[in-house]
Amino acid sequence: MVTVGMNYKVIPGKEQTFEGAFKKVVELMRTLEGHAKTNMYRDIDDAQTYLIVSEWDSEEAYKGFINSEKFGDVVDWGKEHILAGRPSHNMYKT
Repeated sequence: MVTVGMNYKVIPGKEQTFEGAFKKVVELMRTLEGHAKTNMYRDIDDAQTYLIVSEWDSEEAYKGFINSEKFGDVVDWGKEHILAGRPSHNMYKT
């Protein structure tokens, strides 16, 4: 099992757009082999800061998703319109 923590900071006023896009990405993720579950958390002290925790059966399954064209399209859109800075990802293997 691999757990990935993805930290995002969004532009003020873009929170609802980010959350809506996240819902669409999670719908796609639910169809992928190797994806177990994903949840989003919002910082109660900083409304523009989010943590997305995603569980995968293997590192290969996760890498297959982040290297996909669809994920790349979302990343490009986010960089241009939603994110206030570069996201950081941390992987934990069990």
